[in-house]
Amino acid sequence: MVCRVRAGEILMNDKSELLGQLKIDRSQQQETKGTSPITYMLGGGVVVALLLGGAYFMLGMGADTPSAPSKPTPAAPAQQGASTPSAPAASQQVPVSNSVLNASGYITARRMATVSAEVIGLITDVTVEEGMSVKAGQVLARLDPTLPQVDLDLAEAQVKVLDARLQSTQANLTEAKRVLKRATELKSNDFSTEATVSRAQADVESLTASLASARADIDVAKLSVKRQRERLDDHTIRAPFDGVVTVKAAQPGEIVSPSSAGGGFTRTGICTIVDMTSLEIEVDVNESFIGRVFEGQAVNANLDAYPNWDIPASVIAIIPTADRAKATVRVRVGIKISDPRILPDMGVKVAFMKA
Repeated sequence: MVCRVRAGEILMNDKSELLGQLKIDRSQQQETKGTSPITYMLGGGVVVALLLGGAYFMLGMGADTPSAPSKPTPAAPAQQGASTPSAPAASQQVPVSNSVLNASGYITARRMATVSAEVIGLITDVTVEEGMSVKAGQVLARLDPTLPQVDLDLAEAQVKVLDARLQSTQANLTEAKRVLKRATELKSNDFSTEATVSRAQADVESLTASLASARADIDVAKLSVKRQRERLDDHTIRAPFDGVVTVKAAQPGEIVSPSSAGGGFTRTGICTIVDMTSLEIEVDVNESFIGRVFEGQAVNANLDAYPNWDIPASVIAIIPTADRAKATVRVRVGIKISDPRILPDMGVKVAFMKA
């Protein structure tokens, strides 16, 4: 009985050992999983350290190596005592070269006009375009002349009617003078009465007055004709002076008016003309430095579009008032040359030279 139990225990032990061999050791997998990320992090840290060390070494080598700008640079004159300009923001405080003050401004035109019509009318034709040069009196646009033409024809017809009435009055006056002469002769021979002569004299005086009135009416009618002709001419818009068209503001088919009539369909101008011979520079000078500027002072101007082109100029006038908001005084600078590269509203840098 004992042998049977021992044999059963041995058999159970063998089965337990076999089942134990089939089990998976979880602890080994956890140890493997736990150590793998640490290994990767350590390896990555080593790689990053190597890269940073190489970069630091290369930068150190570049800093130690002398570069090309070791030659004398434009800053060298500063070591000899010459003054050099600072940032543009301080250009009015640190003048350069032979100037006493540097500033900036704009090109402006003293003669510039937005041409419009004196009457309201329908635009039938516009004969100009932007950039076109025009002469004084040149036709820029035309308005519909139907109504003013009718008014002119009516005024001329009235003149013709009054002229015919004047001729009739002249004929009657001539006849009245003959009657008066005949009555006077008959009266001297006692063939006519005093009443007949008086009546003939009155007729002559009345017709003389009517003749003078007819002539005055004709003068008034001729003035009306002249006014209607001027009104008709107002429907043709002409250039007031020589210049260049910079803006075309109207097209055929639109309504033009000398003043705004409300809404967005009425134009108040045909075009804008600029007299290019009247260009000058307008500069706002800080009132703290206006004492350095005087009338007739030589000025050197440089357009922002052509910074290497020196334009001779001089101060025309200092406007005797200051801008309280900006603490500046406006200065007019005349340009001594005429060049097509100088255009209105261009930015310009100016240097007020020493006397």
